[in-house]
Amino acid sequence: MNLFFNNAFYKIVGILPDPSYTDATNEAIAALRDTSHFEWYLVPFLAVVFYMYFTEVERKRWDIVMAGLAFYGLEWFFEILNAIFLKVHGTSAIWTAPADSAYIITVGLNIEITLWFAMAGILFAKILPEDKKMKILGIPNRWFLAMSNAILCVFFEIVLNRWDALIWEYSWWNWYNPILIIIIGYSLYMFFSFWVHDMESMKKRIVVVSTMWSIVAVCLIVFMGILKWI
Repeated sequence: MNLFFNNAFYKIVGILPDPSYTDATNEAIAALRDTSHFEWYLVPFLAVVFYMYFTEVERKRWDIVMAGLAFYGLEWFFEILNAIFLKVHGTSAIWTAPADSAYIITVGLNIEITLWFAMAGILFAKILPEDKKMKILGIPNRWFLAMSNAILCVFFEIVLNRWDALIWEYSWWNWYNPILIIIIGYSLYMFFSFWVHDMESMKKRIVVVSTMWSIVAVCLIVFMGILKWI
């Protein structure tokens, strides 16, 4: 029965499923960058993102703005690697976001996820204590907040996974084995954005963040635009 409905779905969208791919992967590829799924709720969500950044610009909190851009840039880099993993592995990406999205950008990244990550770096930077040496429960506050925020984010990702909104196919990256998701999936984002936030000069922040986004731009041009891998 499932096979019948899956085949019917792919006939409707005009794309034949690849038998080497998982069902979630085929579903994501079928809807990849299809603008017909657009929903108007994206407009106010995008306005919220701009409001958050413009508010920090107005306050001249460039440390928070750059932390947000660093967080967001690293997310794009990892999403590109995730899509390349699918191309190399040939079965499934490490994580897949296959359905119920207004726009799927890559197999693991939809427009709703990218709007969240655009905001997340700002949110997490705003709770950083001004005193870098202050400890929370005996732990340096940057370490405590990076790990606790990472665990909180992974908790919500596990909920999404259990709802089949976010698909994990591998035992080493799954709800029952979340260590790599915490370490690579989120704590790296936290540490990277906190590091940018705490830099002593704006010049250093600009160099690091612009380098990050330059790498992302080159990867998108090469792997999405030229090679068509993602």
